[in-house]
Amino acid sequence: MRAAERQIKIHHLIRTQEFIDAATLASKLDVSESSLRRDLMELERQGLVRRVRGGAVSLQVQAESRGIRVAATRTREETQRIGRAAAALLEDGQTVIMDGGSTVGEVARQLLGHSLQLITNSILIAQIFSDSKSMELTLTGGYLYPRLGVLLGPICEEMLSRVAADVLVMGIGGVTEAGLSNTNTLVVGSERKMIDVSRRVIVVADHSKFGRQAMAHLAPLEAVDTIVTDQNLPPRFEKLLERCGVELVVA
Repeated sequence: MRAAERQIKIHHLIRTQEFIDAATLASKLDVSESSLRRDLMELERQGLVRRVRGGAVSLQVQAESRGIRVAATRTREETQRIGRAAAALLEDGQTVIMDGGSTVGEVARQLLGHSLQLITNSILIAQIFSDSKSMELTLTGGYLYPRLGVLLGPICEEMLSRVAADVLVMGIGGVTEAGLSNTNTLVVGSERKMIDVSRRVIVVADHSKFGRQAMAHLAPLEAVDTIVTDQNLPPRFEKLLERCGVELVVA
């Protein structure tokens, strides 16, 4: 087997296993230790592997893993900034409805220690405030939708129709020129009730939600008072929100 062919096979073996020891490589390729050492040196020179004690590791896998971690960290930081900016819009003593979703959950974490009358259909948010002495927490009741961890359906909507709120903080599946949309009709049904009974509607959504059309239409953009998002919002949506009279807060 020529050196170039061996090196391709070596790279494939290391790439699929991330790390492989020299003895295993030599056995699989039926090659001498000196030839294997030269092959690994060449692959290292090309920036494909790094030789370590006893074998080699794939630099490509490590780079991809770093990329995933960096992207996850960046998304987490964006969500935290959105959460802080949205929480700053709320005042102690208000009655606030909080929808489900990870971004709304981050808003909730930023409100720990504040004093609000809080209504939610989210199990996550109920858990966040379960030990709070300053928060008056009311759960809507309803059918527990396991995938999202929220209470939905007729009982949830009936309860919501009997309350009034100063502010609604809600997440969203998508924002387009046609308005807001979300993942299914049960979610949309409860969110419509939340909008109906709230004097101010705040939507929290990172830039990835803009231009996305989720399955079920929820409401026109004019139903929203404020959208809190991150700095990567496409410019065309800034103009669209301005035309629709929606306040834009960039975190």
